[in-house]
Amino acid sequence: MCGRFTQHYTWAEVHRFLSVIGTPLNLQPRYNIAPTTTIDVVRLDREGRRELVRMRWGLVPAWWSKTLRDVPATFNARAETVAAKPMFRDAFRQRRCIVPASGFYEWTGPKGARVPHLFTAGDGSPVLGFAGLWDRWRDPDTGAEILSATIVVSDASDWMVPYHDRMPVLLTPDGFDAWLSGRADAAMLRPAAADALRQWIVTDRVNRTGQDDDDPSLTEAVA
Repeated sequence: MCGRFTQHYTWAEVHRFLSVIGTPLNLQPRYNIAPTTTIDVVRLDREGRRELVRMRWGLVPAWWSKTLRDVPATFNARAETVAAKPMFRDAFRQRRCIVPASGFYEWTGPKGARVPHLFTAGDGSPVLGFAGLWDRWRDPDTGAEILSATIVVSDASDWMVPYHDRMPVLLTPDGFDAWLSGRADAAMLRPAAADALRQWIVTDRVNRTGQDDDDPSLTEAVA
């Protein structure tokens, strides 16, 4: 799956990769993003232009009638069931997005001795584009509107299998429009090419959620 990732790019970098519109933002780097925290998301505005919006990581469908605390783990949506699963199917049809990322973490090894790996773009690009979905929910108790998103994950590529059996769906620029507009169906949600990613082992400090989110040394390679 994808339960932890990073977003540490400049406005210029994310603008160049995703052609977002709007006033340049002072984006704060984050190196240990966990579910239910706020992330950068790119969606289409009412004029069909790409805008960067901040959302809760963990999708809450518009029809959800319970409290936010009762929402199950929805930070990932499986590619093979996303079109039919009630939690995601409306968003799949109408509200797609791209989650820009600098990299993501996965762990190998036995329980109690897990080794964290960081995965980044194989060509060294500062930004990856994860296929995502978003929705808008209104808290019945407070009336507050909450925007939220999920990252779509597929089976692992052959290259990824030694590290994990799932991986985020990586979109390429030639597929951005088709995904965001809803023209692309679930068949587009395939494992990435073998050369799409590279990896290295990082400090086990990333094992602790909520720790050192602003510390770039979390992404440095260790022996």
